[in-house]
Amino acid sequence: MKDIHSVVSALQDKKAEDIRVLDVGEQSSITDFLILATGTSEPHVKALKGVLDSSLKESGVQLIGQDRELGSGWLVVDAFDFMVHLQTKPMREFYRLDQLWKDAQVVEM
Repeated sequence: MKDIHSVVSALQDKKAEDIRVLDVGEQSSITDFLILATGTSEPHVKALKGVLDSSLKESGVQLIGQDRELGSGWLVVDAFDFMVHLQTKPMREFYRLDQLWKDAQVVEM
């Protein structure tokens, strides 16, 4: 959880919007937590990715995988125990991951 707190704090510092942490451990076989955050624009999502990378590196978190292609409006970082989804507002509204995982418990940070 310490790593998740660090990630959320870093995203808050970069002004990510609508940050939600979902406990999906009961519903998912691939991860325990999802961190969802919205960027106001594609450059903002890129900036969020930069601060996320720095936070994970500082914490010594080993990544399983990550998107390397910018410009899609949606970036995913897989840190095994948790996954981070950075999306622009239109992508977040279109894919509605919050609704997809509506049975997950929201973790208050």
